[in-house]
Amino acid sequence: MKKISLYILATVALVSLASCGKDFLEKAPKLQQSTEIQLATYDGLNSATLGAYYYLSSTGWYTGDRVVENEMRAGNGMKQAFKNSGRCTTGYNWQYTADATNTTMWAYCYYTVAMANNVIDNLEGKADGETVTDQDLNNLKAECLFLRAFAHFENVLVFGQPYTYVKANEASLTDAQKLGVPYVYHTDATARPARETVLNTYDYIVKDLLEAESIIDPKYVRSGVADKLGTVNIYTIQALLSRVYLYMGEWQKSADYATKVIDSGKFKMWTAKEWPDVWGADLGSGEIIFEVYGKISNGNNGSWDDISYLTNPEGYGDPVATPTLLGLYEATDVRLTDGFRTDAKKESGYFWTNKYPGKGDRSPNDVNNVPILRLSEMYLNRAEAILNGAVVAGVNGIDDLNMIPNNRGASAYAVLNKTNIKLERRKEFAWEGNYLNDLARWGDGVTRPATDFVLGTKNQNVEFPSYMWALPIPKRELDLNENLVPNPGYANTK
Repeated sequence: MKKISLYILATVALVSLASCGKDFLEKAPKLQQSTEIQLATYDGLNSATLGAYYYLSSTGWYTGDRVVENEMRAGNGMKQAFKNSGRCTTGYNWQYTADATNTTMWAYCYYTVAMANNVIDNLEGKADGETVTDQDLNNLKAECLFLRAFAHFENVLVFGQPYTYVKANEASLTDAQKLGVPYVYHTDATARPARETVLNTYDYIVKDLLEAESIIDPKYVRSGVADKLGTVNIYTIQALLSRVYLYMGEWQKSADYATKVIDSGKFKMWTAKEWPDVWGADLGSGEIIFEVYGKISNGNNGSWDDISYLTNPEGYGDPVATPTLLGLYEATDVRLTDGFRTDAKKESGYFWTNKYPGKGDRSPNDVNNVPILRLSEMYLNRAEAILNGAVVAGVNGIDDLNMIPNNRGASAYAVLNKTNIKLERRKEFAWEGNYLNDLARWGDGVTRPATDFVLGTKNQNVEFPSYMWALPIPKRELDLNENLVPNPGYANTK
């Protein structure tokens, strides 16, 4: 495999650690040192590894665009006149251009890659056999391998066509239609890496995750952090492998990794009684496998643009839940009764997600944790995999599917089929940013009735396949790197 590297400066990525919020740590690291000094000791590498989580909490990623943009594009969210600050229009109308959109998502993923690579490339020779063991270094490497894989996975979901579509139609697609993102193993300020294919990108993601799984201590939990579920352990790695394999249509592997997480006994389904109280909690519990930890004092805090204020009917409140989404739930379903809220005066007639109510750290521009991987996904991954031929001893797919409604105050399903799996995934993960990716891998387009397209101006319905499912590579990146090929279908991208 050839070495490729990114033109983003490694030193820029490292310097950005200096603004990480001290409340994420019990003890703040010394991050004012030079790159060479910072990466010369185990303590420095340990601090740099923690810093590599930094950009996940950006509003350009998980505390904003990653969730809200996807919900607006997928038909779970819509614009309305009651609260309209002008936000959330691009995703709602699928009106993307290379000149003005997606730059932060692309950049933040590669900043994360750069920080992870800084650590991976400087681990050799740091063990002394006593205070620092080879296993200590492997634990750091595993965290960084996960973050590198995760960042590339997030980027290829945005800028590449779905794996399942490319795989099934590889012979008939043009070279440009098959492109994913550059996979960066070593960060170099002078490099101009080309894009890998979607298929290669996923292969490299899996390779990094499998290596991380093989070298991490199964008992490893990062110390010195306020929220241990905001950092990587073996179950985080296995849960992401289940998702990646699901998106690849590797049904048995997805089921096997979901089973590893479920059978670990480390996670517990929220009951209908518990469910309303988990979303504004300071620390994840029960179902949370991996989350972004929100804190007011974090250096990357989005303040007024944080997802808590953006989805608050007393805040900006631009994105509301569509009538179609709300109509999917039964009246007894806790995801309806407590999962949505209306404005304080109950005069709008609209409902907003209640998954980001804020922790009460500050009013009105609060913060919230954002779930990335949950136990309920593992059950639904396994149910879908079993429907598609996977076999897990002693496991019935309908029981996995019904694990969700049975704990939400909703009716159980009579049969395991694609329709019911699609319905349950949409209901369960609404406003967590994943339904759009489900539509893409299923090859389903977006169809929005007029009631869901209030204030919409373009692309009410988006068919699949279409060039629009791979967003334009930011023009700034194309201008800086002559080896990047733009995605087809967008004007003036090179």
